[in-house]
Amino acid sequence: MIKAEQKPLEEILLYLKSYDRILLSGCGACVTVCQAGGEKEVGLLASALRMARMKMGTPLEALEATPARQCEPEFAAELSETVEKVEAVLSVACGVGVQTLARHFPKTPVFPGVNTTFLGETVTHGVWEERCQACGNCILERTGGVCPVARCAKQLFNGPCGGSSKGKCEIKREADCAWQLIYDRLNGLGQLYRMEEIIPARRWGVESRDSGLRRIVREDLKV
Repeated sequence: MIKAEQKPLEEILLYLKSYDRILLSGCGACVTVCQAGGEKEVGLLASALRMARMKMGTPLEALEATPARQCEPEFAAELSETVEKVEAVLSVACGVGVQTLARHFPKTPVFPGVNTTFLGETVTHGVWEERCQACGNCILERTGGVCPVARCAKQLFNGPCGGSSKGKCEIKREADCAWQLIYDRLNGLGQLYRMEEIIPARRWGVESRDSGLRRIVREDLKV
């Protein structure tokens, strides 16, 4: 899922210095799981902002809302009546949620309250690690379900660089070498022959974000 971290309070206060009545909107999906922008975090941040502004002598009225998914237009529409009552929106959803609200409410400033960081998984309670860069051409079937794009510092497609030591990356020593993980996984599956398959060089300009805005169109789902 998408992972994010809340921005420093000082930065958020700077965004909002010209506004006295805002909507603080969270999201009930990804950022709730990583505890950056769910209903609880919305409440805590709203209280912190009110107290900080009170100390500054410029009280802030912060309305609160946490739709199920901020990135979907139908859920963003649920905020319409509330948005009409405020001067600006502070979104603690991911960057997609911020842009959805900005498009849906073109006359209302929308500010980000979190930094969207990566697509990742929960390693242990309170720890998340990147697992996917949404590069657009998944090869996990060839690498035992371990992504060399997201997990190898050099994004190597056909084996380790030779600089790893004791299963650790030479670039980031505390990180596991992705190709050691791939080898161990394929070995455990009895599929080491996969290591002999050459994965062609990626055409980054065509297959990834480098070629500009990407879009998925499902004609069977269009209305």
